Amino acid sequence: MSIDTDTARKVAHLARIAVKEEDLPALAGELSAVLAFMEQLNEVDVEGVEPMTSVTPMRLKRREDVVTDGGIQQRILKNAPDAREGFFAVPKVVE
Repeated sequence: MSIDTDTARKVAHLARIAVKEEDLPALAGELSAVLAFMEQLNEVDVEGVEPMTSVTPMRLKRREDVVTDGGIQQRILKNAPDAREGFFAVPKVVE
């Protein structure tokens, strides 16, 4: 499939890209090359290949989901520069 200059102009307009009229044939050629590469990729047999999110096998570190006793409000509020009635006190930012 090849892209002509009219289609390249339309794609540039839809992408909100300013392309000079003399640059449209080059853009059309580049878009055609991208589509040709995508058609080439469609010919690859991927039967049985699982999707992946990275080329390296990775597993995120996870912590156990453990219920804690909580009740450390006073210890946390000791770190606050200003705490009132069991809450962090912050300056008013909206008038």
